[in-house]
Amino acid sequence: MATTGNLTAAPLAARPIVSPVTWLRIAIIAAIVVIWEIVAASGWLFRDVVPSLTKIGRQLFLILTHPDFALQVDVGLGNFRLAFDLMIPEFYRHLWVTMAEVATATAVGGLAGLVIGLVLGANPFLSRAFERFLYYLGPTPKIIFFPIMIMWFGVGPGSKVAMGTISCFFPVALTAAAGMRQIEDVLIRVGRSFRASTWQMVTKIYLPAMRQPIVNGVRLGMGVAVIGTLLAETKLSNRGVGFLIINAYSTFDMPRMYALLILLFVVAIGANALVARASRG
Repeated sequence: MATTGNLTAAPLAARPIVSPVTWLRIAIIAAIVVIWEIVAASGWLFRDVVPSLTKIGRQLFLILTHPDFALQVDVGLGNFRLAFDLMIPEFYRHLWVTMAEVATATAVGGLAGLVIGLVLGANPFLSRAFERFLYYLGPTPKIIFFPIMIMWFGVGPGSKVAMGTISCFFPVALTAAAGMRQIEDVLIRVGRSFRASTWQMVTKIYLPAMRQPIVNGVRLGMGVAVIGTLLAETKLSNRGVGFLIINAYSTFDMPRMYALLILLFVVAIGANALVARASRG
């Protein structure tokens, strides 16, 4: 018994605290930081095209903490009312606009893509007739539709949401159609043997069986919805993170532009992680 205990304890004791994959990721990040600082200090490129990480970090701090926007707050409790201006960093107001546009675009485009994917995946005739168009139009740069979106929805948030919706629709529709074809026939036969309605087939058999393809499609669709929305904000807008980025670029404030890109990168990773976590819950 003692020998068995030693044999089982040895591999646990010898197991590394940090895996080789983690060390490789740390080494890659460290190499990128070192190369960035070398290029920034060398002067090989034009001034501030590659600013030092110190300057970028300073801009990150200012963007997140410097109060430069007055948010009007009105609180009422019975006959007592209190109105005051709450000073917050302007970045949060623009981030809220972008997140609202992306969330709306993902919801509308994802739902439309899911419905079309289910229809095409369940009907071979419609799939042969129309799915090829999705494959052709899917890789098309959606920014070419932006002038049409402006004419249809104006220069306000509607055109940005429409751009994100178009971008999100195609990956969700294609992954949903592919997921439908991967459902085992026995599950479909069981549903039909119980005379399940179309709604019951969708909610009890189709969606649970193709959960992972749908999640992957939503994650991909949300990513391209962010791209489509930000592109629209950089073209014609005075609100949103895309507007802040293009404004920093126009004034050649490179540290601020890189800081905004880092923040956008972090927000996108967080949203993607939330979707993945919700799918496992």
